[in-house]
Amino acid sequence: MIEYLKYFIILYGGLFAITNPVGAVPVFLSVTHDLSWRERREIATKTAIAVVVTLVVFALIGEWIFKFFGSSTDAFAIAGGILLFKMAMEMLSGKLSTVKISTEETEEFSEEVVTLEEVAIIPLAIPLISGPGAITTVMLYMAKSHHLSEKATVIASIVAIGLTVWLVLCSSNRIQKKLGRVGIKVMTRMMGLILTSMAVQMIINGIKGAFGL
Repeated sequence: MIEYLKYFIILYGGLFAITNPVGAVPVFLSVTHDLSWRERREIATKTAIAVVVTLVVFALIGEWIFKFFGSSTDAFAIAGGILLFKMAMEMLSGKLSTVKISTEETEEFSEEVVTLEEVAIIPLAIPLISGPGAITTVMLYMAKSHHLSEKATVIASIVAIGLTVWLVLCSSNRIQKKLGRVGIKVMTRMMGLILTSMAVQMIINGIKGAFGL
């Protein structure tokens, strides 16, 4: 039981650093600036659900994708580690990773008239929160989970991230006031540091597995 709890904490912590829901607060506020609190809560709920559904689906079909394209989990780990490293470098500079969403896309969605469903799914859920890094991570963890209890732990961590996303977005105004833009950038840099170590370890594990070291 303790072993699975540690596994859950490690995976949850990694996904929290990758999804970085706190860093998504400014974008969330910019695309919902003219909406009421009830509408913002509705968007937060739909975003959280979309994040969970996206990550769970990719976690479940990850092994099939590997087999279909003839790719090994070790090769995918190396590629995923490089992707996460690029994200981490951008986060360390206090910027929102362009691997997820560019500045132009953010401005485009803040200016356009879109429905609540569109805003919740794109750009908030995909690719801002459940972007390539998060999808790659859950696919790898699920592929390397050999027991049902381990796979259930991966799913549980995804659900926990979804709940965290909902809580953070619902409290976006308070977080913005408490932390400010500087505080959010500091948090993003901290998440970037954690993500850097994860990326390097993922590459090392991939190289070891590929060359049988």
